[in-house]
Amino acid sequence: MNYKGKLLRDNALKGKTIVVTGGGSGLGKAMSTYFLELGANVVITSRNMEKLTKVKAELEEKTGGKVLAVPCDVREYDQVEVLVNATTDAFGSADVLVNNAAGNFISPTERLSSNAFDTIIDIVLKGTKNCTLAFGKHWIEKKETEKSVLNIVTTYAWTGSAYVVPSATAKAGVLAMTRSLAVEWAKYGMRFNAIAPGPFPTKGAWDRLLPGDLKDKFDMTKKVPLKRVGEHQELANLAAYLVSDFSAYINGEVITIDGGEWLKGAGQFNMLEQIPEEMWDMLEMMIRSKKKG
Repeated sequence: MNYKGKLLRDNALKGKTIVVTGGGSGLGKAMSTYFLELGANVVITSRNMEKLTKVKAELEEKTGGKVLAVPCDVREYDQVEVLVNATTDAFGSADVLVNNAAGNFISPTERLSSNAFDTIIDIVLKGTKNCTLAFGKHWIEKKETEKSVLNIVTTYAWTGSAYVVPSATAKAGVLAMTRSLAVEWAKYGMRFNAIAPGPFPTKGAWDRLLPGDLKDKFDMTKKVPLKRVGEHQELANLAAYLVSDFSAYINGEVITIDGGEWLKGAGQFNMLEQIPEEMWDMLEMMIRSKKKG
């Protein structure tokens, strides 16, 4: 099964300018790479300009595409406005905004300071709000249509999750924003969708979430019915489709890509998969004997 293959044809995104927050690493970098390979111009942002400069050179050399690197702390609205202006100055306008910048760490909630909680809320929820508002207002003011916003959320945005409460809280807010603006701003020619990834290991995020040998002790593949984690190209394929013209009738949707992980955790009797075959035979015999009685 070639699930590492590329989905869309060459030049499927030609002529589009796509802004990817947190585009210099992890899943953001994977999406940016594929967008460039499909012919898009890409704007990548993060707070670390030195890192962005290196990634810009790497991506341009690999893909032959055009990358604009803009330092931006998405928590600060004035910096996001600078990002909007830099994008329009370089490319005329942006066609797609991918709100990917995030922060997370695992901790019992009672151990968190108020500032620690705020840090995650500010990056994920406030940062997404800042970027969406700044680009959305610009598109509305300029009467630009056929624009798309893609938000990266998580499956626990709707279920919640212990030990990542700030992230769950913020992502739930982003999901609500996605669905709300999909209705309200459709009249301005904007689409809003979201992707909810399951386990897609990235060095930076997973080192923070599961430091040391915890990654080995908590084998994420055991939680996924397909018995593997996601490949970055799989998520990049989905993202490219959702920001392309091929998905023009998809609006207000959140698409889960997790190998069935969250459904496995949600089912009341899913733990019964641990029962060996011979015990099922015994249970079946017991049930049949009771029916005969």
